[in-house]
Amino acid sequence: MNDQANSVDERYATTPATLTSWSRQDTTWMLGLFGTAIGAGTLFLPINAGLGGFWPLLILAVLAFPMTFFAHRGLTRFVLSGREGSDITDVVEEHFGIKAGALITLLYFFAIFPILLIYSVALTNTVSSFMEHQLHIMPPPRAILAFVLILGLLAVVRCGEQVIVKAMSLMVYPFIVALLFLAVYLIPHWNGGILSTASVVPEPSALLSTLWLAIPVMVFSFNHSPIISAFAVDQKRQYGAHADERSSQILSRAHLLMVVMVLFFVFSCVLTLSPAQLAEAKAQNLSILSYLANHFDNPTIAFAAPLIAFVAIAKSFLGHYIGASEGLKGLVVKTGRRPAPKTLDRMTAAFMLVVCWIIATLNPSILGMIETLGGPVIASILFLMPMYAIRKVPAMAKYRGQASNVFVTAVGLVAITALIYSLLS
Repeated sequence: MNDQANSVDERYATTPATLTSWSRQDTTWMLGLFGTAIGAGTLFLPINAGLGGFWPLLILAVLAFPMTFFAHRGLTRFVLSGREGSDITDVVEEHFGIKAGALITLLYFFAIFPILLIYSVALTNTVSSFMEHQLHIMPPPRAILAFVLILGLLAVVRCGEQVIVKAMSLMVYPFIVALLFLAVYLIPHWNGGILSTASVVPEPSALLSTLWLAIPVMVFSFNHSPIISAFAVDQKRQYGAHADERSSQILSRAHLLMVVMVLFFVFSCVLTLSPAQLAEAKAQNLSILSYLANHFDNPTIAFAAPLIAFVAIAKSFLGHYIGASEGLKGLVVKTGRRPAPKTLDRMTAAFMLVVCWIIATLNPSILGMIETLGGPVIASILFLMPMYAIRKVPAMAKYRGQASNVFVTAVGLVAITALIYSLLS
């Protein structure tokens, strides 16, 4: 097995000169990772993170980069530790056996697929509301609108994984510009907002409790685990033995971009609005854009908000589709059936289209609960499984003894226990 792995590494290795040259494909992946992580959840992050007060928000801001970078780097390394061309479902089976592989594949699919359904509903609602309130035209029947929107996104999917990543990277640019525009637009309206709570240092127990419940919000606001498997497979195909080094570089730049952009937006919002106003926005179940549009009575924000939301949801839909389809294909293969790759792709796309269309048409209200139930599974796969593999799998032994492993494990346990507590309460 080691000889085989070594031969694969040599076959796909690139020269150090090639590795040090940053390519357009590396930039595309960096923006693709950003696009998967930064979606509609970003528009609720200022509310959820700001409600805890100044000190918890400041601590979360400091922890944001290491929390997200080390966790996603660990999952990337886990996928890279498998045979060349193996996705996450194959690597789990390779390291932990057939039964564990089937179980993780099942959990992986049911953790990501509900999020895809949520994006289908949100996309339909956003476009319908935009047509009615901003364009002042009657939207078509919900079933037709949902079908056209989902079919349009799946048309991008049918062009292949590389086209998906390129489409997402292109959609990132207007999203970054929009976030920057809004954050800068709010600067003249800064009134201290959350700084009013800075003079009061919370009791250690209260601070720890607030952080405990807030960490999952921050973790999942930057989560792009559904696309990590495809990312790692492509890095190994391109860079071979140097895939770990180059993927870590791409991840670090992507996370730095995420953290700087999103935290600037978050702090600009919470410096504009008071804690009471943030609580009001949460009570009204509004995104920060919708609340700001109502707060300032500004037609520009009112018009831009749904467009920004559409871009955010569409690119996150594409990123999560990669993970959901990967999980579904893994489930089909693990039943013993091995259809031709093109046939499997068509079957997967047809299933996704039908289910997403039905759910988007029905517009159920239980999807938030389903997403919450998937949270502990995603946290387990993202944080705990790679750290367990580092301890148990020989192929990952070289990563043992790093302080970041302890940090990732601790954050993972905090996120999972907080999510379970939220469910139970």
